[in-house]
Amino acid sequence: MRLHHVQISMPAGEEDLARRFYAQALGLTEVVKPVELAGRGGCWFRAFADGVVTAEIHLGVDDPFVPARKAHPALMVGDATELQSLGERVADAGFEVSWTERMTFGGYERFHCRDGFGNRIEVLAPVG
Repeated sequence: MRLHHVQISMPAGEEDLARRFYAQALGLTEVVKPVELAGRGGCWFRAFADGVVTAEIHLGVDDPFVPARKAHPALMVGDATELQSLGERVADAGFEVSWTERMTFGGYERFHCRDGFGNRIEVLAPVG
């Protein structure tokens, strides 16, 4: 068994804000939703390494919308340098980034951020 995707809620009509965070700030690639699901709104994003999908996040419209303040996906990058660079890029794009728990998860360095809807996202890198 392996994880196929994680679904995160978003408010209706805010796909451009989702793209600003997930594609531009985080650097994920937007993929076209299947025709049978496209009418529901939202958008899908993937990360690739050597042509293989390594992460997939689906943003789905939820009404009423409530952001996930605690539950979250965790995305892993290769090293601390990449982590630092990504955290700076997310902050420079105007999204909330917190390093307060940077060294609180054994073997990893991390930051937490919030997408434009207030959903929590964790990004981590192995230490050493």
